[in-house]
Amino acid sequence: MVTGQDLYNVMCSMVPLYFAMLVAYGSVKCCKMFTSDQCSGINRFVAVFAVPVLSFHFISLNNPYQMDIKFILADTISKLIVLFLLSIWAIFFTKGSLDWVITLFSVATLPNTLVMGIPLLQAMYGDFTQSLMVQLVVLQCIIWYTLLLFLLEYRAAKLLIKNSFPGTTAASIEKFELDSDVISLYGHDAPLTTQSETDENGRIKVRIRRSISSAPPGSTSSITNTITPTRLSNLSNADIFSINTPMNFLDNASPRLSGYASTDAYSLQPTPRRSNVNEMDVIGTPMLGRSPVGGRRGLRGDSPVVDRGRVVWESPEKWWDEERQGCKDITMSDREISFRDSLKVSMAEEAVDPKNEIESNQKMPYAFVMLRLILIVVGRKLSRNPNTYSSLLGLLWSLISFKWNIEMPSLIKSSIKIISDAGLGMAMFSLGLFMALQPHIIACGTKRAAMGMGIRFLCGPLVMSLSSIAIGLRGKKLHTAIVQAALPQGIVPFVFAREYGLHPDILSTGVIFGMLVSLPITLIYYIFLGL
Repeated sequence: MVTGQDLYNVMCSMVPLYFAMLVAYGSVKCCKMFTSDQCSGINRFVAVFAVPVLSFHFISLNNPYQMDIKFILADTISKLIVLFLLSIWAIFFTKGSLDWVITLFSVATLPNTLVMGIPLLQAMYGDFTQSLMVQLVVLQCIIWYTLLLFLLEYRAAKLLIKNSFPGTTAASIEKFELDSDVISLYGHDAPLTTQSETDENGRIKVRIRRSISSAPPGSTSSITNTITPTRLSNLSNADIFSINTPMNFLDNASPRLSGYASTDAYSLQPTPRRSNVNEMDVIGTPMLGRSPVGGRRGLRGDSPVVDRGRVVWESPEKWWDEERQGCKDITMSDREISFRDSLKVSMAEEAVDPKNEIESNQKMPYAFVMLRLILIVVGRKLSRNPNTYSSLLGLLWSLISFKWNIEMPSLIKSSIKIISDAGLGMAMFSLGLFMALQPHIIACGTKRAAMGMGIRFLCGPLVMSLSSIAIGLRGKKLHTAIVQAALPQGIVPFVFAREYGLHPDILSTGVIFGMLVSLPITLIYYIFLGL
């Protein structure tokens, strides 16, 4: 039974953390004491020094030879169950996708264990929970964050290959080479380009570069969203275009997809066929594309030429909505000329979504080629992350010290303790600065925010409770496992989401709004489990 004194002890442990967060929020939002550049400097200090030293401090004090196997196994099984269910959903259901698998896995299984979990659960259930939370922190830093990074780089690799080598070309790739300055396949900091070489057997070697200037002219294919000059139509006084005409349905199509979304899957690059209009004489920047022939590659012949008239293109395929049926009307005078009168094209009975058509023809390199590429990039990424070194060094020191009973020298121990003591408060202060710099606390809308909160605070603890009970956890350890699964969203998944452009609004809402509601929610779990 939870008493008033127990609740007071929890509040004494958590209120100072929220006080640091609220002070930071008020100093920026109300007092304007820090500029955005100064906030970035504080966040940089926290990310590079405070949190890594805090991680090293907790991990180095934990005895790795007395790890709770059942507790770790319950946490591992719960994460694997969530990942398995999301994978099944993505494979067998049309609404499922790799993007949502990554996002929902982050929301459901990766809480803020280091900053919030250790002080909260230590106040609730005792000092033994610190060792359990440190064990989960080690697994998060070494295994789960690495897996998350692997999935994100795999997604980025697929996007890069689809944009640079659409269709079946990618299946002939036998090797990827990366320049030394490429640390991510997403190209967040700088656009990525690819340079390919094909041998006499048709096998392709691809070199991925970070800068276009480093590659020979005409040999690169950029992943960036660019718009190039377009071919004008052969129609006089009427320029026909469709933003939904699939590129691979037309003649002389460029082998590169546009960087736009799937509903704008068309190419704006010049085509080899000459136009009867001099492109150099065009004034302004008209938004033009290929003539809207009815969607067949086998079509030949010039488009009809008229002086002035109203040209009506009626496509039998439903590109945009059910009412317009993909029609594009351009009025030039009172007369009307239809493509149906001058072009006879056999059409398929049912419409084919251009996105599905492109994706169905898309091939990928062999699995070991992709695996090697992603492992190289993930290794480079982890080598530049201070938390990787702090976790590994802390684990290495704990293995040595608890094996041979070696104490850390007081000089080093005291130096680490000074920064680690400030690390917890600085982490919450940094979170308050982040909250103050955001235009909205709920950035993703109320519907997605409710979905994220439900997954974070209901589905996560439910799966964790089932796996813990199945493993055999009982008593305070079972309660600890359930409450830690109801902690607010971890910050690292949000950093990854923002860097890779994958639903950062949902993760931002999970961090900010989740931090505000997590204390009352965890108290409700604490009271309910104590009945």
